[in-house]
Amino acid sequence: MGTHEQFAVEEVGPSYWRVTFSNGEINLIDPDTIEQLAELVTRIEQAPELTAVVFRSANPDFFMAHWDMLADRSRVAAMRPAPSGLHPFADNLYRLGKVPAVTITELNGRARGAGSEFALATDIRFAGPGAVLGQFEVGVGSVPGGNPSGRLPHLVGRGRALEILLGADDFPADLAAAYGYVNRVLPDGELERFVDAFARRIAGFDKTAITRTKALVDAESLPAEESYGASLQAFFQTSGRPENAHRVRSLFERGLQRPDGVELDLGRHVAE
Repeated sequence: MGTHEQFAVEEVGPSYWRVTFSNGEINLIDPDTIEQLAELVTRIEQAPELTAVVFRSANPDFFMAHWDMLADRSRVAAMRPAPSGLHPFADNLYRLGKVPAVTITELNGRARGAGSEFALATDIRFAGPGAVLGQFEVGVGSVPGGNPSGRLPHLVGRGRALEILLGADDFPADLAAAYGYVNRVLPDGELERFVDAFARRIAGFDKTAITRTKALVDAESLPAEESYGASLQAFFQTSGRPENAHRVRSLFERGLQRPDGVELDLGRHVAE
């Protein structure tokens, strides 16, 4: 059986692309996502005129729910390192942060765990009023693996980064914006129009000026490459330990990875 394409790329023009993610009922991130995202990042890196890329979701309730906790762990562990030496999952997020184009997340619905980490790897995050972000991993006994520990302190400060990462709770759009987790919240029904207009504005500017300005900001604000490897290594070492199996099992019994179960209010449920 062939792998379905999870990323639909609309080349609006040479300088502006819109990428829509779609994977199952709640947009889980899985091993196929890792492989397809690696190819997409390479396309973005190599597009000579590309200046602005918008990432969005086909599902209004879930931007990217989180990592698929039923995914084949052995397949993930066996993935060959990228040219950087990083595991492909970590390499994707590191490279996504460094692409020459400006990356913009159009965030409707829920983005937790690896979904939050994907959004954090993009340059700019605009949210709709129903957006929810969170890093719930410690609630199931794991260290977050996509380096939110390297990204969040630069965005929200140390204390709020620890609140997000250690509290493992949900952050609704307004609070996420107040903290700096997202740039701003748009009123209901206005997110797509606003993001499209913003992306077209950037795409109309000189690419060299955009790219070099972004690179200077990156040098001051992006975490080091090594921190991505350390974060994922910590995740591999802590996830799946038998002493936390009851936490994960309880969540699945209450509808984890189903659109109508605990996913709707996961921050509350991981603490029960």
